[in-house]
Amino acid sequence: MKILLTGANGYIGMRLLPQLLELGHDIVCAVRDEKRLSVDARIRSKIEVVEVDFLEDAQEDVLPKDIDAAYYLIHSMASSISDFDEKEAIAAHNFNAHLSKTQVKQVVYLSGIVNDTELSKHLSSRKNVEDILYQGPFELTVLRAGIIVGSGSSSFEIIRDLCEKLPVMITPKWVLTKTQPIAIRDVIQFLIGVLGRPDTYNQSFDIGGPDVLTYKDMLKRYANVRGFKNWIFTVPVMTPKLSSYWLYFVTSTSYKLAVNLVDSMKMEVVAKDNRLQQLLGIETHTYEQAIDMAFKKIEQNLVVSSWKDSIASGQISEDLENYIQVPKFGVLKDEQVVAIEDEQAVLDKIWRIGGETGWYYGSWLWKIRGFLDKLNGGPGLRRGRTHPDKIYPGDALDFWRVLLADKKGKRLLLFAEMRTPGEAWLEFKIDEDKKLHQIATFRPRGLRGRLYWYSVLPFHYFIFGGMIRNIANTSS
Repeated sequence: MKILLTGANGYIGMRLLPQLLELGHDIVCAVRDEKRLSVDARIRSKIEVVEVDFLEDAQEDVLPKDIDAAYYLIHSMASSISDFDEKEAIAAHNFNAHLSKTQVKQVVYLSGIVNDTELSKHLSSRKNVEDILYQGPFELTVLRAGIIVGSGSSSFEIIRDLCEKLPVMITPKWVLTKTQPIAIRDVIQFLIGVLGRPDTYNQSFDIGGPDVLTYKDMLKRYANVRGFKNWIFTVPVMTPKLSSYWLYFVTSTSYKLAVNLVDSMKMEVVAKDNRLQQLLGIETHTYEQAIDMAFKKIEQNLVVSSWKDSIASGQISEDLENYIQVPKFGVLKDEQVVAIEDEQAVLDKIWRIGGETGWYYGSWLWKIRGFLDKLNGGPGLRRGRTHPDKIYPGDALDFWRVLLADKKGKRLLLFAEMRTPGEAWLEFKIDEDKKLHQIATFRPRGLRGRLYWYSVLPFHYFIFGGMIRNIANTSS
C-alpha cells in the first residue's frame, strides 16, 4: 500500500514511520522542509519525500497520484496561543484540496477525546478539523486519544519534570480533572490497525488506556514507579495564567504550549467506549507500564522523537533556510582557533555537546544564562537534546536550534533561541589543516544589542576559550 504520512517529522510521525516500513508499505513523507526529516540513511533510502506546506493553497500537484491511504498528523497547538485554531482549519482545507488530486481511499486522523458538554479551544479546534476532513474526497477514520505517555511526549516530559524537581507541589485545582492516558505504543497499534479496514471508515473512535486517573493520580503514580514519594496540595486560587507560568518555569514546556495545555487540562477527557479496542483485539498497557516502557527507551538511548524538537518549541520561524547563511557584515564575532590531533574524536565531542554532556566549560555559567533566559520568556536549558550523540537539522539543543549538522563536512551550525537583543549563531568546523574553528556571531539589534554584546564579552573570554580547549583535548 502506498501511504502519505503528514507530520512525518513530528512526535507521532517519527514513531509511525519505521513501523509502516516494517510492514512493507511504500511511504511518502510530506514535510515542510526536507532537510529537517530526522531519519538515518537506511530509512531515507526507503521513502519518498515531498515538500508541502498545508498552510498554503494547493497551487501545484506535488503529491503522487497513486496514494492509497494517508495519515493526518498535523497540529499547531504549540505554535500559537491566539490563532492556532485558524491555522489548523486552513491546513485541513488545504489537505483536502491536495488529496482531491490523488486516488486516496482512506485518511486516518489522530485527534483528541471530546466530551459532550464543554470543549477547550484546543479540543474544539481538533473537532473542527475532524468536521473539515469529513468533507474530503476519501473515507475518514478518526482516532480520538487522551494524554499520550511515552519517552519524549510533552505530557510525559511535563509529568517527569514536575515529579523529579518538586517533591512538594502546590497545585491548581485542575489536577483533580479526570483523564485517560494511553501509551504511545498503543496509539501506534491503533493507527496501524485501522489502516485499510472498511469497518472503520467514516467513523470516530475514542482510544485510551485501561486507567481513568486524575492528573494528581498520574503525578503520584509516576513517583511510585520511580521509587520516591511526593506531596501534592491543591489550592483553588491559581488562575489559568498563573498555572501556565507555573508549568512554564518548572517544566521544559514553552509558554505557548503551557497556555494551551492548561486550557485543555480543565476539561475531562475520558473515552466513551472501547469498541475499537475490541474490534482490533488490542490489549492496552496501564499507565505504570507506559512509564516503565518510556524509561527503558530513555535508559537505552532509544528515544526516537521528542516534542521539544518541534520548531514551535522555540523562537524562530518555520523556515531554517532564513537563518542558515551566517551574516558577514554588521556583526560582532568571537572566533577561537586551535590545532587538533584526532579529528574524529573532536567531532564526536562536538556531536555530544549540550544536554547531559553540557558545554565543556563553565557549566554553572551556562546554567545561570539558561535560568535568566527562562525568566525572560526563552526556552532556557531545559529542552536538552533528544539523543546523546546524534544531531539532525531542526533539532532543539538546549536554547539553540541546529541549522546544519554535517559530520562528513566537519561542521555544526547552531542558532540561538534564547532571548537576546539580536541574532546569534555558534559554529564549529574543522579545516583541512586540522584546525578547529569555534565562531560565535552576533547581529545586534540597535544600540541595546551592542551594549549587550560588550557586557557579556568578559564571560565570552573565559567560556569560549575554555570550551574550545576542552573540546580539542581528546587525551582524557
